[in-house]
Amino acid sequence: MRLRRLFLCLTAIACHAAIATAAAAAADPKPNVILMMADDMGWGDPRCFRADSPIQTPHLDAMAAAGLKFDRFYAAAPVCSPTRGACLTGRHPYRYGIYFANVGHLKPEEITLAEILRDQGYATGHFGKWHLGTFSKEIEDANRGGPKGAAHYSPPQANGFDVCFSTESKVPTYDPMLKPKGKAPGIGWDFIKDRADAAPYGTRYWNEKGEVVEDNLLGDDSRAIMDRAIPFIQNAAKADKPFFAVIWFHAPHLPVVAGPEHAALYAGDPVHARNYRGCITALDEQVGRLRQALRDAACAENTMLWFCSDNGPEGGAKDPGSAAHLRGRKRSLYEGGIRVPGILEWPAAVKGGAATVFPAVTSDYLPTVLDALGIPQLTVGRPLDGISLLPHLRGEMPERPQPIAFQSKGQLALSDNRFKLYRGGDSQAWELYDLIDDPSEKHDLAADQPERVKAMAAKALAWKESCTQSDGGGDY
Repeated sequence: MRLRRLFLCLTAIACHAAIATAAAAAADPKPNVILMMADDMGWGDPRCFRADSPIQTPHLDAMAAAGLKFDRFYAAAPVCSPTRGACLTGRHPYRYGIYFANVGHLKPEEITLAEILRDQGYATGHFGKWHLGTFSKEIEDANRGGPKGAAHYSPPQANGFDVCFSTESKVPTYDPMLKPKGKAPGIGWDFIKDRADAAPYGTRYWNEKGEVVEDNLLGDDSRAIMDRAIPFIQNAAKADKPFFAVIWFHAPHLPVVAGPEHAALYAGDPVHARNYRGCITALDEQVGRLRQALRDAACAENTMLWFCSDNGPEGGAKDPGSAAHLRGRKRSLYEGGIRVPGILEWPAAVKGGAATVFPAVTSDYLPTVLDALGIPQLTVGRPLDGISLLPHLRGEMPERPQPIAFQSKGQLALSDNRFKLYRGGDSQAWELYDLIDDPSEKHDLAADQPERVKAMAAKALAWKESCTQSDGGGDY
């Protein structure tokens, strides 16, 4: 235990020694901002987080080596839609009705990061999976689009985005508009060699005009997304305009399909594994392509480039996605469901080769960006669940000043710098874990530390009540 504590102390010292003061960033008040996110990627999938991962992720590894790797980065929820809402609002989605995937929508009363930055003169674009509302009240589309989901119409352009190339929900990760004829396997399939044997998948890409996009949709889905994101960035750079780009990949959400080039890298694997791993490597290539495009456009230095996943890996222990040693997976508030790969590359403010055990969460994006821009708090009167990470980047905030709270489908959790409180339901007992000495959550300390449990439970329940008040419209 003492050796582990010494290691963590040395890690923190090394982290702060490697992080710049951010004074250079302050000299330019308008850094570009890119939020990249994978879909259902486990904490143990990229090699920069698990060295023995079988998945080739050289560009994510290079991004981590060039920036700051968060060893304790959290999705705001163990499923996708709520996490996505938190990225854009800085608030837990239980405050505005997005309790789970395909539930609720981003309400017009919410203030999004895209709306704030657009008012600051930024070009704003969304590319990839949206999952925060539908795109059409008339055309049946994806999970909820059309008349059946008209009440949940809330596309990106209604929430601050000038440009979008977006889907309501999941698509196959290769030939995203197609599936094999007949009953397609839910987990995915080998790429369709003869597209005459394909049928429409049932999900569409939409643009900011509310039009269906039909061109350049064959092949790898991550590549199709980046084909739209990079020109948006290039155009903004040429116009000397700061930009905010949200790039939310579909990979490796089911159904996973890898194209021939990437499937060949994993030819000896079972079909599901080679498609899962292949589509992540295809995503990774697009991360590298984006990083090179930023350098070519001479805007990499002052671009805040983030990467994370929206939750832990799908399936069970026999599935190819990995939470490594962490307990639980997608849908769980144990660490494996919410602790995800987290990377920040921002050369103007962060030196490369750093890692931190500081707990951070997707709700921190909005307050961090506002702080970097020197924008006064524009959400006065409504609680935020995130904090600015800039003081940590400057080495001024070694510990998180407030805990991170989670709730999902009856589960409730509260995580501070060391301890985590968890309850699987209202009638279940509290569990307590020391995430520094026991990150795998194997040893429940609740019986040994009742006073800590009582104090943390009071905070968790007060936060839950605050969310209930917000959800009732109290913040509006």
